[in-house]
Amino acid sequence: MIESLHISNYALIDSLDIDFGDGFNTITGETGAGKSIMLGALSLLMGGRADTKVIRDATKKSVIEAVFAVESPDAINAYCADGDMEQSSDGRFILRRELSPSGRSRAFVNDSPVNLTQLQGLAIRLVDIHSQHQSQLLATPGYQLGIIDALAGNESDLADYRRAYEAYRRARKALVETREAIEKDRAEADYVAFLYGELDRMRFVPGEQEDLEHERDLLSNMTDIKMALHEAVESLTDGVHNALSLLDRASGCCQELDGVVDEDPPLSERLDQAIIEVRDIAETLVAADNRLSADPAQLESVEDRLNSIYDLQRKHRVDSVEKLIEIRDSLALRLKSVNDSAGTLAALKDEMERQRDRSMKLAGKVSDRRQEAARLFAAELKETALPLGMKNLQCEIAVRPVQMTMNGIDDVEFLFAFNKNQPLMPVGGSASGGEISRLMLSIKSIIARKMQLPSIIFDEVDTGVSGDVANRMGQMMADIASRIQVIAITHLPQVAAKGSQHYKVYKEDSADSTNTRIRRLTDQERIGELALMLSGSADEATARANAQTLLNRK
Repeated sequence: MIESLHISNYALIDSLDIDFGDGFNTITGETGAGKSIMLGALSLLMGGRADTKVIRDATKKSVIEAVFAVESPDAINAYCADGDMEQSSDGRFILRRELSPSGRSRAFVNDSPVNLTQLQGLAIRLVDIHSQHQSQLLATPGYQLGIIDALAGNESDLADYRRAYEAYRRARKALVETREAIEKDRAEADYVAFLYGELDRMRFVPGEQEDLEHERDLLSNMTDIKMALHEAVESLTDGVHNALSLLDRASGCCQELDGVVDEDPPLSERLDQAIIEVRDIAETLVAADNRLSADPAQLESVEDRLNSIYDLQRKHRVDSVEKLIEIRDSLALRLKSVNDSAGTLAALKDEMERQRDRSMKLAGKVSDRRQEAARLFAAELKETALPLGMKNLQCEIAVRPVQMTMNGIDDVEFLFAFNKNQPLMPVGGSASGGEISRLMLSIKSIIARKMQLPSIIFDEVDTGVSGDVANRMGQMMADIASRIQVIAITHLPQVAAKGSQHYKVYKEDSADSTNTRIRRLTDQERIGELALMLSGSADEATARANAQTLLNRK
């Protein structure tokens, strides 16, 4: 149930706090007092569109917050856990929406930020708002189908079916796309084979481009490299005044200086080590010189290979041998799919048919339950609506087969006749506003009896009725309230009198603004409010007596 509602800086509301009770809560007030404003604010907690025009003071944010109390919160907590939302330890869930003047909207569950989809998903599990607009939904096929599925308890089976149907659609799409690809590849098979042959003949090796480019640079500069090698060897060992001979000479001189220059190890030994290192370096340079040869044919071969690689890279718009290998392998698969097309298509077709059969089996299970629920619902709706002045009501819930869709294999249509000798017709073309309101109330009454609905808010669902029918509609709402919390916004005294708690919405003027207020009425205030609704005067004696009579009938 909704324990409390806080609204601040929203339209005509500067700050408003309401504590609701369990059972039947009625809200009354003059037209324009702000009842619809309160409902609009509450709709923001249902994920409704935010509009900065409703912000009263453009220097502050607007806040709407509701506290919900749930006796058995396990299912709601499970939903929160699935959505990574904050759970409740005491069965209370706090939903808040904040609108900033800049247009930014923020949503919270139990003081933790959530997105609007999460907020909406949780809110519809906590409160059901039934407005005059929703009455118009009664004529829409999707709403009618949703009612039957709710009564049939199809939620789990329908979820299983939709997963299966989605798998069937994916399998069907894979078959169609593969068939189209194969047909295209078959038409281009010769060209694909040519492209593949070009790449396959290259026998690419990963990393070879870098190796070839290095070898090309080396071969292109071979003359300079050879000259540098010769000069280095000449300086170290072969020249007239080479480093090795000079080191030998220096070593001999240092031997004669032993005892004069006292070092450990002796300088002559250190020079001998340098001689060994110089000889080793010279041998390495000679080996490199012997290994390298300025072979023009080798350079030409390397450049030819690189040019072929570059040409293919430009052709396929890539920049590496590795990507050319990927294209080659992809072309090979395309050729293979053309060659193996019959087997590939047969396997995909088998998978599609398997998924279709599975989907049809699940859809049939859902359909059987819809058929039974529709039959029982038609009879129960006629019986429920009878006390509301609809004694001639005829009702048929037609469940017709259609092509398989995301909703199954059924099309549901509500057909009604409200008068004798009137043919059954769709509700949109056969009912007045008052008749639709009574039908919707009857439907909600049935759903409330059969399902664990959240709190229900009725927004002037009694529009277009009066007299005894209004009294009976009020009694029906009170009956629903014996099982769950009901909040009814009404203009009818017969309905308002049935409430366990009665709230009045009114306007209050200050020096510079008009504000919407709400307060819970005392027993004496209720008499005055009902008298005002009955006669236009809160003090008229007969009206007050009639008001007391209405209250005594609860």
